[in-house]
Amino acid sequence: MRGLIDKIKDLFKKYEEIITYLIVGVLTTIVSWVAAWVATLFLDSTVAIQNNIINTISWIAGVLFAYPLSRVWVFKSKNPHIVREFFGFAGSRISTWVLDVFIMWIFVNVIPFTNGLKNLATRLGREYTQDQLDTMNYWIAKIFISSVLVMVGNYVFSKVLIFRKKNTEEEKRVED
Repeated sequence: MRGLIDKIKDLFKKYEEIITYLIVGVLTTIVSWVAAWVATLFLDSTVAIQNNIINTISWIAGVLFAYPLSRVWVFKSKNPHIVREFFGFAGSRISTWVLDVFIMWIFVNVIPFTNGLKNLATRLGREYTQDQLDTMNYWIAKIFISSVLVMVGNYVFSKVLIFRKKNTEEEKRVED
């Protein structure tokens, strides 16, 4: 049993950054989804501009939640320029925000798969209203398509651009 625990500890140490990123990523995704859900109580995701607003609110909540956890827990940043680092972090996430808005616009407003959901429901002997189908369509696109692609993109940007480790003293001085 002791050997198994040691192996698990070794694996955690080896993959600590990825494991903690996944934990922070899942928590950030939940915060983002809750923000989106609250926004959908007031806005209609089937209206393109309102869909964009919902996703923007969701993005802002995610960035504000993710930055401190990513800085301290995932990437263990020691950068003394916190404000500059935050704006770099938020800036790098603009590209994944654009990706999120684009994906949601495509799958909610341009080519929704509500007909497919309706056909599946009929085969299962269930009936849903158009509003229910629209809601299911929104959350399927958000959870299974957009969130996965955004989380992967955010990790790459954070790892490569924002929280990269400095290799030499010279690189550290150049950035300061």
